[in-house]
Amino acid sequence: MEHWTSDQSPPRPPPCNPPLYTFGRPWPEFNDGLSYTDLIKCSTSAPTLIDFYASNYNNSAPIEGWLHRIRNGQIAVDGKVVKDPDFILREGSKVIYHRLPWKEPSAPYLLDVLYEDDDIVVINKPSGLQVLPGGLFQQRTVLTQLQWREWRVKTLSPPSAKRKASQAHPVPVHRLGRGTSGLLLCAKTKVAKVRLASYFAEKTANAASDRIESEFCNTRQISKFYRALVTGIIEDDEVMITQPIGLVKYHGVAQGLYVASSTGKSAMSKVHVLERELQRNQTLVQVEIQSGRPHQIRIHLAYIGHPLLGDPLYCDGGVPKICTTDSSNGSFAEDGGYEKPVQPVPGDCGYHLHAHWLVLCHPTSNERITMVAPLPSLLQTQAERSLET
Repeated sequence: MEHWTSDQSPPRPPPCNPPLYTFGRPWPEFNDGLSYTDLIKCSTSAPTLIDFYASNYNNSAPIEGWLHRIRNGQIAVDGKVVKDPDFILREGSKVIYHRLPWKEPSAPYLLDVLYEDDDIVVINKPSGLQVLPGGLFQQRTVLTQLQWREWRVKTLSPPSAKRKASQAHPVPVHRLGRGTSGLLLCAKTKVAKVRLASYFAEKTANAASDRIESEFCNTRQISKFYRALVTGIIEDDEVMITQPIGLVKYHGVAQGLYVASSTGKSAMSKVHVLERELQRNQTLVQVEIQSGRPHQIRIHLAYIGHPLLGDPLYCDGGVPKICTTDSSNGSFAEDGGYEKPVQPVPGDCGYHLHAHWLVLCHPTSNERITMVAPLPSLLQTQAERSLET
C-alpha cells in the first residue's frame, strides 16, 4: 500500500445518463434444468457409472448424491436411461447427466439501458442480479435477459457486412459481482467484443507497471470508477493499493476463493476519499481499478483494514471472515448436490459497491465517450443528496 498526494481533486463524472428505456421479462418459477454431456475415454479399465461421476465430478456432489441422481433416472448412456450405479461404461459411450429444473433464488429482472448504438449497449445492473450463469443462478442472469430480448442492428450500408459482424444478442464483456450495481458494458458485434475484451486485458496486464498519473483518463482505452462505502475512517485522502490477489481453497467454492495473497497476480486500485462520516465510523470513497481481478475492490479495501460496509465475506487483511475445511458427512441437497455452505460465499450480497462511471474509447469510432450510472442514495455525498432535494 502506498500513500500519495496530488495537486488535483479526484476525477469527477459529468451528470448521469438518464435511462433510454427499460427492459426485462419476469423470471419463471423454475428454470429449464441443465444437461451435461461426456464422452467416455478408457485409459485403463472400463469404469462403472458411479466411479466415473464420483471421481470426475466430486466437486458437484458427494458419492451419495451421485448414487441418488443415478437411481433417480437422471443419467442416460448412449440415449438410454441407466439406473444401475455399477453399469460398465464402454470406450466412446456418450453419457448425459440431466440436472432437474429448480427454483433459483430471488433476483431482479428489469434493466435500464443508459447508452446504445450499433456496437455496444451499456446497462445499469441492479444489485442482486448475477451477470453470467454460475452456481444456483443458471437462468436468472443479465445474460438471459439479453438473450430473451429481440435486438435490432441499425445500419444504412452495407447491410450485409453489418449483419455478418452482428451477434444474436449483446454479451457482457466484463463482470460485476452479484451484489455490485452499476455500469455493465455489453458488445453487440463480434468486432466490438474482441476490441473491448482487449481493452480490459491490456488494462490488467499493465497494472504491474502503471505509475501514479494525474491524467490517466487521457492515456487509456478504458477507465472505470466505482463508489464504495467502507467501515472505519480512512485518514489519507488518497491511497494506492497494489496487493496481489490469488486463489485459495475454500469450502463451497469449487474453483477456489480470491483473496489477498503475496503469491497472487498483480492488482492495482486507486482510492480517493470523498467523505468521512465520523459518527457512523464510515468512509465514502471513489475507486479506480487499473486491473480486473475478481472481487478486487472488496479484497483491496479489506486488505488495508477497511472492508466494505455489510460485506459478509471479506474482513481485515483481504481474507474470508470464516475459513473452514470441507466437513462433508455424506449428506446432500434435494438435487443430489452438496448442501449450501453455511459460511459466506462471494455471491452473497449486503455490501455497498456501485460501478459509477467509465471513460471509454469507442471500439469502432475511437471516439472518447463517458457514461455515468445514477448513484444509490447511500453512496451519495451530502452535496449530491442536497442537489436532488
